[in-house]
Amino acid sequence: MNEKLIITSSPHLREEDSVQRIMWSVVIALVPAIIMSVYFFGARALMLILVAILAAEVAEVICLKIRKKPITAATDGSACITGTLLAMCLPSSASWYCAAVGAAFAIAIAKHTFGGLGHNVWNPALVGRIFVQFAYPSEITLSAWPAPRPLMGAHAFADATTQASPLFKEAHVQPGYMDLFLGNGISGSLGETCKLALLIGGIYLIVRKRVDWRVPLFYIGTVFALSRFLPARGDNPPPWSSDPLYHVLSGGLFLGAFFMATDMVTTPVTKLGRTIFAVGCGLMVVVIRKYGGYPEGVAYSIVLMNTATPLIDRWCRPRIYGSTTPKPSPRKQ
Repeated sequence: MNEKLIITSSPHLREEDSVQRIMWSVVIALVPAIIMSVYFFGARALMLILVAILAAEVAEVICLKIRKKPITAATDGSACITGTLLAMCLPSSASWYCAAVGAAFAIAIAKHTFGGLGHNVWNPALVGRIFVQFAYPSEITLSAWPAPRPLMGAHAFADATTQASPLFKEAHVQPGYMDLFLGNGISGSLGETCKLALLIGGIYLIVRKRVDWRVPLFYIGTVFALSRFLPARGDNPPPWSSDPLYHVLSGGLFLGAFFMATDMVTTPVTKLGRTIFAVGCGLMVVVIRKYGGYPEGVAYSIVLMNTATPLIDRWCRPRIYGSTTPKPSPRKQ
């Protein structure tokens, strides 16, 4: 017999996927949203994206050198995703140094302080976004956001150079659902405008099985349901306060649901755990939007639920077949 029986430990079924392939798939999925952000906000949007990516890659290389890790790890695409997502969370009026500092903080503090890729507790891009919100509040917390260029052949719902974000309670003009979905004349961060582009990228990731469809479905579904049934705060709430479709199509919900809440490192490992995670994110978004002092809660909802991920994993440990005791925690194996 010329053939030999090779005995190895599990896993025995292997796929050709790698961390690098998965990461660059996410970058590809972001391309439609990047194109639309450049169309809406011009060259400044492209500048912010490139600066954030460059700062993230430089910080990645420096941290790898300090930790004496192979520099080849900087080409896995994770730093590129972090820089891109951070830029997509910034308004087009943000300064270049705001994007650079946020991206460097995300890589150095939120990622490598905890051991690098696969060990971070929170989504690095969101941690960077929250950091620059407190470090440069005048750059991020705007009462009047730059108005984007209207779609070709369409008229913006409001003619202005600056306008309030759709979720601001002081907004005097309420855009229509189609304007919100296409991003026509909708102010906000680079990645908050065209929901169609984000949906295309999200479907691509789901079809490629890069993300679990349960997370965006239950995240968005929870926001839709709770925004309708939870009462609004105050005697004179904005007219859209209990409009579920308006809540779903406004702000960064699509960007967070498809590209940030689905991060495989900072979310639970079981299907039930991801469902609980997504519902928790949706609950926090609605609570912050309706009862908080800040109009948007996507970033905070994901980061807070990232913190709860180890506890969710402990609750949702599957049982060994034929046993009455659950398996050891997946993150301790």
